[in-house]
Amino acid sequence: MVALSKVVLALVASAFLLSTLSVAHPGLGFGWGGGSSGSGGGHGLLPEYYLYSCPQVNDIVVPVLEQAIEREPRMAASLLRFISTTASCSATIASEKRSLPNANSLRGFEVIDEIKAKLEDACPGIVSCADIVALSARGSTVLSGGPNWELPLGRRDSRTASLNEADLVALSGGHTIGVARCSSFKQRLYNQNGNNQPDATLERNYYQDLKSVCPRLGGDNNISPLDFASPVKFDNTYFKLILRGKGLLTSDEVLLTGKVGTTMKLVKAYAEDESLFFQQFARSMIKMGNISPLIGFNGEVRKNCRQVN
Repeated sequence: MVALSKVVLALVASAFLLSTLSVAHPGLGFGWGGGSSGSGGGHGLLPEYYLYSCPQVNDIVVPVLEQAIEREPRMAASLLRFISTTASCSATIASEKRSLPNANSLRGFEVIDEIKAKLEDACPGIVSCADIVALSARGSTVLSGGPNWELPLGRRDSRTASLNEADLVALSGGHTIGVARCSSFKQRLYNQNGNNQPDATLERNYYQDLKSVCPRLGGDNNISPLDFASPVKFDNTYFKLILRGKGLLTSDEVLLTGKVGTTMKLVKAYAEDESLFFQQFARSMIKMGNISPLIGFNGEVRKNCRQVN
């Protein structure tokens, strides 16, 4: 996570979500047409892709998300970032779960499995794992108080992802909810540059607080909020904290202090204007979902999201 580019793999995922909540959940304002930001799909993707082949997709996905988040509020953050780590189902979910950086940290597999099983019962072989992850991501954002957007659907399981700096910073804002394990930020506290010294960019009081959660020896599974000011609310506080030296991860801090000046300007802009952040986040999520997706007869619709057919 030290390199700026790692943010793409870690947060690029925040992308894709609920394309519909019309009948069973009208209050959330999903519907086939989507929400307040963004526009329709490209590459043959359409928000109403499942309108006739699986019209109940929305009524199946949303209750599972609501129940999962009610049981474990951290699940919203996990599902939001799930798409980045699975890279749009480019690798099987099983292989991602076994990889060392994701070991014991990628919660949400069981939620995707549950949604997939219910959709296979109702509409066998219709809804792809890539769309399920996308629906789950947007749903988690909205259920956490974040923006809603029109989500193009119809993607098969694809392998590509490429975003610009504006997308990178906006999607990094997904760190506004959720937590990180001590092992992911311990180096900043005790040996940031290989000299047994902490990261000088950390605000002093915040640094002391983190040390109490993450000791030099042990405690690797201890957790700390990525955004301690509003850890379960999707807002722009994440960017405000970065400006105060209170970004938890190196990948957060480097958005402000790295060599790419554009990211610094974007962090400041999003910290000042939450609506601007919400608008860009929605656009970037749509863009992420539309990047060279496999459609039509390309790729496949997996029966099990953990493995290829």
